[in-house]
Amino acid sequence: MHISNVIVAFVNQVIVENDQFEVMDHIYLCNQVLALIGEEDFSPNEESVETSELTLLALLDILVDRAVENGIVEDFQSSREILESQLMNLLTPPPSQVNRKFYELYEASAEAATDYFYDLSRKNDYIKTRAIAQNIEFSADTEYGQLEITINLSKPEKNSKQILAESQAQTSKYPQCHLCMENEGYLGKVSHPARTNHRIIRIDLDGEGWGFQYSPYAYFTEHAIFLDQEHSPMAITKKTFANLLNLVKVFPHYFVGSNSDLPISGGSILSHDHYQGGHYDFPMAKAEIEYTFELDKWPSVHAGIVNWPMSVIRLQGESIDDLVEAANHVYEEWKQYSKPELSIVAYTEDGVRHHTLTPIARHNGQTFELDLVLRDNNTSEKYPDGIFHPHPEVQHIKQENIGLIEVMGLAILPPRLKNELAEVEAYLVGNENQLDEKHKSWADEIQAAHEITSDNVDSIMKSEIGKRFATILEHAGVFKRNNEGIDAFREFVNLLNN
Repeated sequence: MHISNVIVAFVNQVIVENDQFEVMDHIYLCNQVLALIGEEDFSPNEESVETSELTLLALLDILVDRAVENGIVEDFQSSREILESQLMNLLTPPPSQVNRKFYELYEASAEAATDYFYDLSRKNDYIKTRAIAQNIEFSADTEYGQLEITINLSKPEKNSKQILAESQAQTSKYPQCHLCMENEGYLGKVSHPARTNHRIIRIDLDGEGWGFQYSPYAYFTEHAIFLDQEHSPMAITKKTFANLLNLVKVFPHYFVGSNSDLPISGGSILSHDHYQGGHYDFPMAKAEIEYTFELDKWPSVHAGIVNWPMSVIRLQGESIDDLVEAANHVYEEWKQYSKPELSIVAYTEDGVRHHTLTPIARHNGQTFELDLVLRDNNTSEKYPDGIFHPHPEVQHIKQENIGLIEVMGLAILPPRLKNELAEVEAYLVGNENQLDEKHKSWADEIQAAHEITSDNVDSIMKSEIGKRFATILEHAGVFKRNNEGIDAFREFVNLLNN
């Protein structure tokens, strides 16, 4: 395939997708591509059907491969992604134009604006659609409704050459982290992802500057990230509840939630205050309230305990101000609450706080909804990874923190499980296998509970993984789903009026 024809086909699509370019810009763009991939000759033939029928991403792959052949970039993932980002930046308007068009469309509807931005972020390969498509996804019925499972295969594995390069790379303070605004348009390096084609929508959030972008490796539809313009640490405060509710007021078709602000009990990035959201209904949002209670100071707020494996208080109302005040009251009470006989301890003797929340906001018609998931990050001799963390008996499936996405009922499981679970299935049907010892007791339990055949082993495995995930969430719940835990949870919410 003639590389000059590939360049022409790529540039033709760039002009179509980026309305700031015209046919007059064709030679200019071809020269930009030539420079990026290290080609000196340019002699396209008549338009080739072979290249004109290729997708933009297929053309991108050919261009990057040629740059590797030309010695422009090294053949490992970070170098290839830097060049991919530079090439796709050609079809991406500058930040000012993206923001201008976003807000012009917002005048018609919030959904029209996010549709535009999401479509752009997919077309320009900022959202890694091909990598995401590799993920294994399914749902499983449990006593809490359908839970969702993803085995995350989207992030490419690093080869030994890249790992060595990362270990030798000099550290830099710019950008300070992967979530800073300074990532917009950043070239990238071996130790920092390519962001040349990255764009951020500016948001005024009650007088404070925030940014809105999409996640490159999305776990659900329109997986968005909202980030503080300033590099400041995660903190759950009264302002957090106001921010979440105001964001769903601005984007009523999105949910917006925050990871907790303490290690063990939440997300992996605590250095930069941010939220996640998206156009998606999680299993927890569909769960019903099983116990209602009143908050005397805020009669307009409807409150209840949600039927969920973790400990969730749901607040509903039309007044954002009342919901913020009520949520903050729950939070302040939870930060001080202890029940040592249930291993729930607010402060240890060293004065360290161990209680926080994972809050999630939604907008349903005229009603706003705020779910407050109670979190505790205490450890013990028996549970050094965390008392309210996946316990050792389930860590063969997941040993990482239970963050916002998992809290809401979507398991993000490690890529190792793709091969490991295939060996479990082979073991269950009596085929030759290399079953990992850590899965054996679980596999034996499954085998004892079912009549397993090659026809039903896949559905049985998916069901059992769903049950395991429900157990993992129960481990993370501070008030357990037994009589003692249920009574204690109701006792706590009734204390909120004292």
